[in-house]
Amino acid sequence: MIKTSFSHVRHWVFDLDNTLYPPSARLFDQIEVKMTNYVMAQLGVNQAEADHLRSSYWRDHGTTLAGLMRDHDMDPLPYLDAVHDISLDHLEQDPALAARIDALPGKRIVYTNGSAPYAKRVLAARGLSGLFDGIYGVEDAEFRPKPERAAFDMVFEKAGIHATTAAMFEDDPRNLSAPHAMGMRTVYVAPTPLDEDHESSHIHHQTDDLTGFLAQIL
Repeated sequence: MIKTSFSHVRHWVFDLDNTLYPPSARLFDQIEVKMTNYVMAQLGVNQAEADHLRSSYWRDHGTTLAGLMRDHDMDPLPYLDAVHDISLDHLEQDPALAARIDALPGKRIVYTNGSAPYAKRVLAARGLSGLFDGIYGVEDAEFRPKPERAAFDMVFEKAGIHATTAAMFEDDPRNLSAPHAMGMRTVYVAPTPLDEDHESSHIHHQTDDLTGFLAQIL
């Protein structure tokens, strides 16, 4: 049973984007446009090249920012401010999800490859403010992104997360590999299951309904 699988968990780690709000909100459509425009302006490339760099850096380095820092020595803070300057007007509050998170025993944190200020804005728009013991962004890992193990180590040390009594909820399957290796319960949150081409041995559970899944745990 799912509830039994989580009976030992006292530390709960939630990704933000497409995890604590549904992918149908399509916030990343806005963020990707901001990323492309920023790369065009900073590197003097056309839109096609900027789009290529954005997607290839995400694929090869975990985030577009990581590739830009590595290959172009880009200052991360102005970038993070620019790409997260988006509208959240269409996000809806979710009291059912808030109630489930609030009922979880122990410590709860948000850990995102975005910035912590952006995460706080999203949580407020979703009615999830005040439910978490900490909100951590890529800046808290010295701009190392998930899925790097070192990034998890830095954030979990700051947050006081103990992996063997922790669970992680995440929409990018790559970002569950290190938590699984660290001894965490891992939950892939996405509208559709992984296809056969994806390695999934590091994923304990999959769900397309985070609120309903948390209800089963409780």
